[in-house]
Amino acid sequence: MIRNQVKELRKQHAYSQKQLAELAHVSRQTIISIEGDHYQPSLELCFRLSKIFNKKIDEVFLYTEN
Repeated sequence: MIRNQVKELRKQHAYSQKQLAELAHVSRQTIISIEGDHYQPSLELCFRLSKIFNKKIDEVFLYTEN
């Protein structure tokens, strides 16, 4: 299972969902869906988000066994 840190990282960087969506070139609804674990982003979007947060992909999207 993959668990993401998008919401936590967004808050650490003081971005609103709208601001993050604009930076990532997606809709606010996409950010909401990612944060709620209702949407698995494309690899391209994963790279964009990791670049925005200045983190490695595996720091943004964590693999868990549960």
